[in-house]
Amino acid sequence: MNNLTSAVDSKVVCYHCGNDCKDEDIKEDNKHFCCSGCFTVYDILKNNNLCGYYDINSNAGVSLKSKNFKGKFDYLSEKNIEAELLSFKNEHMAKVILNVPSIHCSSCVWLLENFPKILKGVISSRLNFVKKELALDFDPNIVSLKEIVELMATLGYEPQINLESTGKPKIIDHETRRLLFKIGVTGFCAGNIMMMSFPEYFNLDLANQLDATYQKFFLYFNFILALPVFFYGASDYLKGAYYSIVENLKGNSKILSVDIPIALGISALFLRSTFETFVSHRAGYWDSMAGLVLFLLVGKWVQQVTFNYLSFDRSYKSYFPLAVKVKNESSQYKNVNGLAKGDVFYIHHQELIPTDAVLLNGNALIDYSFVTGESKPVKKLKGETVFAGGRQVAEQIELLVQKPVSTSYLTQLWNNDSFLKEKEIPTTELANAFSKYFTYLTIALALLVGIYWKFNDPILIWPSVTAVLMVACPCALTLSLPFTMNTTMSIFGKNRFFVKNQGVIQQLSEIDTIVFDKTGTLTEANKGEVRLVGDLNSYEERLVFSVVSQSVHPLSKLVASHLSQNAPLEVNYIFEVKGQGIEAIVDGTSIKVGKLDFVNGQTKNVGDSEVHILIAGEYKGFFTIEPRFRSNWKKLLANFKKTFELSLLSGDNNKMENFLRPVFGENMRFDQTPQNKLNYIKELQSEGKKVMMIGDGLNDAGALRESKIGIALTEDVQAFSPSCDAILDANKFENLADYIGFSKTALNIVKLSFLLSVVYNIIGVGWAASGNLSPVLAAIFMPLSTLSVVFFAVGLTWLTARFRKLV
Repeated sequence: MNNLTSAVDSKVVCYHCGNDCKDEDIKEDNKHFCCSGCFTVYDILKNNNLCGYYDINSNAGVSLKSKNFKGKFDYLSEKNIEAELLSFKNEHMAKVILNVPSIHCSSCVWLLENFPKILKGVISSRLNFVKKELALDFDPNIVSLKEIVELMATLGYEPQINLESTGKPKIIDHETRRLLFKIGVTGFCAGNIMMMSFPEYFNLDLANQLDATYQKFFLYFNFILALPVFFYGASDYLKGAYYSIVENLKGNSKILSVDIPIALGISALFLRSTFETFVSHRAGYWDSMAGLVLFLLVGKWVQQVTFNYLSFDRSYKSYFPLAVKVKNESSQYKNVNGLAKGDVFYIHHQELIPTDAVLLNGNALIDYSFVTGESKPVKKLKGETVFAGGRQVAEQIELLVQKPVSTSYLTQLWNNDSFLKEKEIPTTELANAFSKYFTYLTIALALLVGIYWKFNDPILIWPSVTAVLMVACPCALTLSLPFTMNTTMSIFGKNRFFVKNQGVIQQLSEIDTIVFDKTGTLTEANKGEVRLVGDLNSYEERLVFSVVSQSVHPLSKLVASHLSQNAPLEVNYIFEVKGQGIEAIVDGTSIKVGKLDFVNGQTKNVGDSEVHILIAGEYKGFFTIEPRFRSNWKKLLANFKKTFELSLLSGDNNKMENFLRPVFGENMRFDQTPQNKLNYIKELQSEGKKVMMIGDGLNDAGALRESKIGIALTEDVQAFSPSCDAILDANKFENLADYIGFSKTALNIVKLSFLLSVVYNIIGVGWAASGNLSPVLAAIFMPLSTLSVVFFAVGLTWLTARFRKLV
């Protein structure tokens, strides 16, 4: 009996995706599948002997419930559309790079790199997991791009193809490639220099002819290896110092670049080592110089590539379809960039409208939540204008282009000045401020040391001055900041909070005002609390459930979920009027659910989130759907209110104003357009306030861009990110205060590492000024001071994060 109870209570999960097999349970090979889509993928893998996919990660697949790709990728059959996506094509080979957001584990990597085994004609498949990009080579005579994309979608890896796909760079950018070459060359030279310097530590007997010969060989060979390190590896720092000095002499700047003390230190190492090699015939500081340059380059590369797979500056092109079906054209599909005034095109159910157009035919019910952030479907009549960014939620419609995509209503947002100018991100402001005085102080100390030894022991002038310039190099300062900030970025990333660059962390610690969007930010998207206003008996609840469970409308689905404990009755007849409601006959009883005017003809002002009920000609009341606020939102905002000034911007009406007043007071604005939101941020910042904006929709993009810090809250960090400085997973919203607090801690850790570096510099400079700093000891002391400061900063950052339970 216990075993029977246990079996009944245990959940049946899908072998492919791991979801519960609630609605459907397909059993094959003693395995359960939650839908036909998941079973189809398993069958494809089984037939191609690729079930090792499940051995790497159990339940590795993506859920394929409600996935329908029929006809979705037909536009890829058009040669002109396909050509815009391909990066190369000849008679026997074509190349394409596809963005695949749903990649999430090692099984995905294994399967997609084995794609040639699944589909004949695919020659090779290479995956960049970080960027979530799949590079495919295929034979166009055997398989088409459309067939490849359709199979990928069937397997649960639907590529993200949009208008921006055609303009995306397909190779590593020039700067990254150049930096990698520098690291490679410098690393090779540094490794060999350190190996060749090793015998010097054993104090070779120069009286021995053989030892003396080897010693000279090592010295000159290290010099040759040091030349590319100095002139190539360190060139950016030398050029940066030169240009900074020139700009200061011209009066264009008053701040000495952090590159100056670095360049001085590297140059001092090079010149002193050259002197030691050719004049004194002793080991110089070649290993220290090469190691220092390598450390600097690696730190720069780490900063450059961190989280580069996230796009923080998407434009409207990231959301618009690549092509639409057109009427009276030689080809069936046309790139939306090619749409001109007078063209007629079709938009299907759930497709996004790419340009301003006039409705010619069809039942147009347009959901502008993509632009406004609020789900308010608007009915349009024949001859009326529909604007870009709206989503058709009824059947297919026919539209006449009024404006090209580049001049449509939605693109006006990206023509605003806020998008044309770059934000000022003071990523190294702290280090520059310190290094400005540090540079002057270092030069002054070197001069004083030189003057002192001029009158006391002229022989020590050159060794002591160069040693001061060399040891006083603030490399620890310049490394502690990027390493600490990149460690913080990594910690944030583990918590699903992705910042654009290290400057964002610094600016997070400076904000004094926070502005929130409401719908989708404070409230959960597509979720709500359902409440019945009226009275329904148990039989009437079953009638309503039987009707709403047949609809895919968001409000119907919420009501169906609310009544899910009821058993459905037989539906004799049902007809849904898109955007209005449903009329049906259930168990012989007539029933209507939907808007009030649809149910009983009344046209009085009612809420958009109400589902009214008419049973057997009698009005029974309505279900109201109140927005569901995110967990612990009040606690989070109460904590924020102690430190920051809070404001609310919403494209929705003001029905929640009294409910939100205790939190925001009078700092609330409703019925706001995207331009209104952007102007409000400008208004606050003109008053000297440092504003952080938190929003979720494309309508917030202008405000996010204009604010000092813009945070995009999203349910899927890969699928959506408007122009912003950081992306926050919606599930981590309640932890935002912890992240802001930790950004302040990170800056304090940098300041502590600065202090430690000062201590090292005082010891080192004092030692160098005495003229007693030997090459061997300098070779040990210099990297030791740098490494200890970096390890201190990184280690303390991780320990603090662990203490605060962020890792």
